[in-house]
Amino acid sequence: MKLGLLTAPFESVDLMDVAAWSGANGFSALEIACWPSSGGEQRRYAGTSHINVDGLDVNQAKEIRDSLDGHGLAISGLGYYPNPLHADAEHRDEVIGHLKKVITAAGLMGVPVVNTFVGGDRTLTIDDNWERAIGIFTPIVEHARNAGVRLCFENCPMIFSYDEWPGGHNIAYSPRIWRRIFEQWGDAVGMNFDPSHLIWQFIDQTRFIKEFGPHIAHVHAKDLMVDHDGLYENGIMSAGMGWQVPRLCGLGDVDWSNFFSGLYRAGYDGPVIIEHEDRLFEGTDDKVKRGFLLARDVLQPFIK
Repeated sequence: MKLGLLTAPFESVDLMDVAAWSGANGFSALEIACWPSSGGEQRRYAGTSHINVDGLDVNQAKEIRDSLDGHGLAISGLGYYPNPLHADAEHRDEVIGHLKKVITAAGLMGVPVVNTFVGGDRTLTIDDNWERAIGIFTPIVEHARNAGVRLCFENCPMIFSYDEWPGGHNIAYSPRIWRRIFEQWGDAVGMNFDPSHLIWQFIDQTRFIKEFGPHIAHVHAKDLMVDHDGLYENGIMSAGMGWQVPRLCGLGDVDWSNFFSGLYRAGYDGPVIIEHEDRLFEGTDDKVKRGFLLARDVLQPFIK
């Protein structure tokens, strides 16, 4: 296993500066955030562009890889997390076009994984969203296959605010949908597994890893705390709003010993990438770095 971090919180820091700090502080992999360099993404924890994939050529791809190699860092994957099932067709076309560019860039760089969301129209049923997903993602999956890249979906419901309520912006969150995904596309796709999203859905982590472990191709390490006062106040019908609190590893309710035990039993030996969404360690680069180091120290004993 390799312990690394997702570069998204360093939105104003050059990739090579992120790499120099990461390599010097015991990390061995980066998931590189690849939103459009033109900006436009307003969602928190999104919009960072550490590689401009528009027109990336073979020489530029090699230069990036060589520079990261010099810092002792592997690239676990390229990350772009939009909503390809958005209600607005023009928006869908825009983000799908960029997702394909990210996939092409990963192929040029020899990066095996591109992480993204299936997406979702919050006003539609799960089944209606699924029918849209089949039509949209079948050619994208084929594009990834031709590029030598495995497309990986994260298991996040994407419902944190009333802009995403009631159905969320990503339908790939429950075992029922994950079975459909692998029945539809098989090993051409994988799961980017984040245990924090199981906590507030009250989905059993041990059982989930046992069922889907063979399909896990990338791992996000993020914790989550259930605020029981908020849960009492809002109830489960609020779909987590007001009581699901993203935390850094070791500061929430994820059982990390159980988590790694499950991964090892499933045969997973890939990257474990810390995802930083903890508001208590935000505001300055120094706070963000402190958060990553805290999570590093919690996880490192499990990674050999």
